Amino acid sequence: MRYLSLHTLVFGASLMLVSNASAQIEIQPRGGEPVSGLNASQLDRFFKGQTEFAHILDVGEGLGPIFNDSSCAQCHSNPTNGGASTITVTRFGVAAVGMTPFDPLDNLGGSLLQKSSSDLACEEFVPVQADVVIQRQTPSCFGAGLLEAVADVDIAANEVSQMGDVNVHGFVRMNSPVEGGPDRAGRFGWKGGVSTVLTFSADASLNELGLTNRFFGLDNVPNGPAGDPTLIALCDSVMDPEDGPDIEGFDRIDRQTDFQRFLAAPPQTPRSGMTGEAVFNSVGCATCHVPTYTTGLAAEAALSNVEIHPYGDFLLHDMGGLGDGIVDGPATESIMMTRALWGMGQRDALLHDGRSTGGSFAQNVDSTIQEHAGEGAASRAAYNALSQNDKDALASFLLSLGRPEFDIENDNDVDAFDWAFLEFGGWFMGPGATITPDEEGAVADIDQDQDFDMVDFAYLQRAFSGQ
Repeated sequence: MRYLSLHTLVFGASLMLVSNASAQIEIQPRGGEPVSGLNASQLDRFFKGQTEFAHILDVGEGLGPIFNDSSCAQCHSNPTNGGASTITVTRFGVAAVGMTPFDPLDNLGGSLLQKSSSDLACEEFVPVQADVVIQRQTPSCFGAGLLEAVADVDIAANEVSQMGDVNVHGFVRMNSPVEGGPDRAGRFGWKGGVSTVLTFSADASLNELGLTNRFFGLDNVPNGPAGDPTLIALCDSVMDPEDGPDIEGFDRIDRQTDFQRFLAAPPQTPRSGMTGEAVFNSVGCATCHVPTYTTGLAAEAALSNVEIHPYGDFLLHDMGGLGDGIVDGPATESIMMTRALWGMGQRDALLHDGRSTGGSFAQNVDSTIQEHAGEGAASRAAYNALSQNDKDALASFLLSLGRPEFDIENDNDVDAFDWAFLEFGGWFMGPGATITPDEEGAVADIDQDQDFDMVDFAYLQRAFSGQ
């Protein structure tokens, strides 16, 4: 008989038999959970950082005078704190004409619009001069510390490997971290302008929350240059810098950094891959969306020498019409950084502005690929030549990026619905039955031996109980 009901089995002795095998495999952390291997002090910093990440700032604490939201977690919220969201911010400027370059309108508050203000008299608006106005979605912070720990030489190797490619030829963007030290390869931001998690925290605190800090000490003001004394006097009464140390000596930006730095990478289930990954490779997606890295030496052992699968080369590429029209350092109008794909299975709006949305996940993937131009055009053409079965397999593989084990609903938890589906859906198997990596039940095959048996069930119990 292929399927057995869980209720027909006596678990106690059986679970004792598989306990040793179970100890050899680690359940992948879900989105928003800490990376494995942190010590007690680091876990304490993670959870205090998590609290700060969700903290709602008020004006007396330094919110504003202009801002986009009042806490980090209000934007980074899907599927939980630290994730992405469909919330967008507005960028603007004046397009280049002839020999006149793109103008970000810095003296008029550009290129980022802060949509909210602490005082109605200090609201910001898109200047009438702007003829480029675009939206950018909130990216995910999952695995940020692991990405920071990738050695620059490994990112630079991607540039070297693409030099002979007639279609794809990305380049590294080097940035100066706000905390000092040598320039480092960019790996965060839609244009690759951020290289470290602390830089991201300090920059976002100022530009999204209006919180001045030890690295950025001048408040943004509505439609004026940062720190304009007349507008500051009108709009802001909190002494700068507004961020300062808590009782343990950590600034808010340090707490935010701890949370993001210690966030686990998004899970991938089944972790050994699916048929669609071979399709992904065959059409050239992996040239830019490089699957695997091993992190270098970080200050924390838990972030060092870890194999990760972000699916990104962290290079700048000319994407033709998929560019956003904004110039940011060496990233000109049509140039964007390859975003890591890990976690995309949890997103319902894709691309930098979320334009690929409203359909099934497979339809959104197809729409995303159709938007690839410039250096992405060859892979788009190869994808369009695929059979529908291969396109479906590719979408199923991408859906696995971000899915926890046992999570049939793909909602970042393992609950009674997942348990019931795996039991009554007939996936619990007797001897000789198999599950291929492309079948729905493969989310329960944690030991990757092509079945869902008592060993896997022991893990289901742990995942369900949160242990």
